[in-house]
Amino acid sequence: MAKEPIRDMVLEALEKEAPLHGLDIVDVEVVGVASAPVVRVRIDHADESLPTVTLDEVTRETSWIAEVLDELDPLPGSYSLEVSSPGLDRPLRRAHDFERFAGSNVVVQTTATEGRRHFTGRLLGVSDAGVGLLVDGEQIHMPLSSIKKAKLKPDLSINGKKRGGRN
Repeated sequence: MAKEPIRDMVLEALEKEAPLHGLDIVDVEVVGVASAPVVRVRIDHADESLPTVTLDEVTRETSWIAEVLDELDPLPGSYSLEVSSPGLDRPLRRAHDFERFAGSNVVVQTTATEGRRHFTGRLLGVSDAGVGLLVDGEQIHMPLSSIKKAKLKPDLSINGKKRGGRN
């Protein structure tokens, strides 16, 4: 079975249960080779006013996630389950995510078959024109459906200077 349908099946099952636990399923990935697949689940609090989940919370929440996957049985044979917080380079996949993180720097990969497919810029949010980005001083908009992968691009500078003292 292809990884994308498995990912979608796992995502749908977990998103049904997540509200009961006050969580948001940020993303699901199925990676690795067929003989040793890994299901990666990134979680966060559904309440956006709370800080991101802690390691203790991830540990506690892993049990119900494992139970849902055991019941779903998405992969033949065994697989590894990794549950984590979204991290600094948090994936963005829903319109809500693109709106929530407007003003942040992002990296976006599209499914475009012609022209440019990779963009790095400031996220402007979501409008009728699609997801807006400011890239090299130019505003561009793209349909959410054309975004293959998007994530926050963390700023690792300290007081405007890059690590190591270079600017």
